[in-house]
Amino acid sequence: MPSQNKGEGTQTIDRFFFLYPQILYIRVSWRDSTVPLPPQPHPARKSSGSLLQELSDLTHLLHWPPTPRDGGDLLASTSPQTSTYHLRGTFKASYTLGGYLEAILIARDHQGRPKTHGGDLFRAQLLGPYLKAGVPGDIQDLENGTYLLSFPLLWAGQAQVQVRLIHSSEAVGVLRGIWRDQWATVDFTGYFRGPTGYEEIVTCNVNPLLTGEEESTCHYRDEDSGELWFCARPPTLPCNSLVGHSSGHYWNVTTPHEEALLAWNVTDKVLPQGISPIWVAKESNKSLVLSPQQPCHPGIPGPKPSGFYHRAVWHSLSCSGRSFSTVDSILGCLAGHIVHMMGDSTLRQWWEYLCDTVPSLKPVDLHATYQTGPLMAVETTRGIVLHWRAHSWPLRSLRTPVASLHSVVRELGGLAGGPHTAVVLGLGAHFTTFPPSVFVQRLAGIRAAVAALLAREPRTLVVIKLANTGYKSVYGSDWFTLQVNRLLRAAFADLRVAFVDAWEMTSSLALPDRIHPGRLIVRNEVNFFLSFICPT
Repeated sequence: MPSQNKGEGTQTIDRFFFLYPQILYIRVSWRDSTVPLPPQPHPARKSSGSLLQELSDLTHLLHWPPTPRDGGDLLASTSPQTSTYHLRGTFKASYTLGGYLEAILIARDHQGRPKTHGGDLFRAQLLGPYLKAGVPGDIQDLENGTYLLSFPLLWAGQAQVQVRLIHSSEAVGVLRGIWRDQWATVDFTGYFRGPTGYEEIVTCNVNPLLTGEEESTCHYRDEDSGELWFCARPPTLPCNSLVGHSSGHYWNVTTPHEEALLAWNVTDKVLPQGISPIWVAKESNKSLVLSPQQPCHPGIPGPKPSGFYHRAVWHSLSCSGRSFSTVDSILGCLAGHIVHMMGDSTLRQWWEYLCDTVPSLKPVDLHATYQTGPLMAVETTRGIVLHWRAHSWPLRSLRTPVASLHSVVRELGGLAGGPHTAVVLGLGAHFTTFPPSVFVQRLAGIRAAVAALLAREPRTLVVIKLANTGYKSVYGSDWFTLQVNRLLRAAFADLRVAFVDAWEMTSSLALPDRIHPGRLIVRNEVNFFLSFICPT
């Protein structure tokens, strides 16, 4: 990942952060009450003063090297066709297992001129295609158009460097400006129903100014998290008749020139090959750098990289991850456990994988909207229960009952926890259409709820699934996801939780990026998760 300095990004994000709560504060005093929720157990929460300080502390992570504008000249933007990289040092007949390969990347524009500033989003990989092996490389942005690449040599045999330009620095500048200046890039639809079944449909969003009816707005406060949601007031029905929620519209927030900078022909493109394949020799008859011997447990520091693939199996570099390759091994691990998964559809893939892989895990029809849940599966002979439900709004989905949209804080507050309880949280993909302050506010509430859960029952396993690669647009770019993951790690860094690094697990092999990864990736994510339930 490119290194970042502390200049431009901090000022703009902090300025928005302090403005945004003021807007919300003005609106929460409006008349017309929210639909009250039934009383729920409330996790211990910090004071509003310390909460604000926590949010401010997290936003400093969102630094990125300056990305000067291209002056409207597309040919001056970074090009994947003319940018080059070469080996740092002399080429060797063979390399040592456990060592490093280093390279230098020179960013150039479409006319072949070297760039004089950094800020490009490149992705570097070391691949072993015949071994189904791969590891992400480290990228250091020198902020002068030059990047230093470093790859750990973790398997014996052939290895090949591949570098992709995900977004030019100019495209990153567009994304950065949208994240900083736009309060949202999407809206949502709220469905209100009267006693006779008559319905009225309005626009809803995270901010009353985004509903199109700022002078007449319904506001809804989650009693557990304290978060707010706003809908335009329906023409005749009262605010407490809101019954349904769905996606709304994607907004047009780019100019034609900005769209050209984000076009498919210059986005996520492989650079011309700059280094011949290398050969890594065995070391002491070993063909792999072995995972650490310590069993997987929450609180283990995350190395960089967090792991690598070999023969399509993820090898963790933080702990001795296990492989659960048979139905019996999965059942044996999950026996007696209740697993609560809360998040987006990339986490729902875990629930689906386990149900598809283990025939005796039977889904229970809860007559819910499948896309948002809640979903439940049980294995009665082993005492296994799997839950999944989507996090609450903002949520892009088909129409779903509002009553089914429970906040993660509410769900966590209702858990007793214990040695047979596992909680997995997977958030990110639905927050890239809003400024970072929206996600940071959500994280602050969830972090407090996780801390309270672990305080009342420390034996509870809590796992944070980082967001994976996938989208490449103004609504969900990998650049946004990179920032989201930094916030996720920082928010839970001092709690005894485990991380599943879906970002690296989806960016280590020569596979196309998909917001919903294929079975190979999901299998390895689930195996690593199970390694925390059953470390030995």
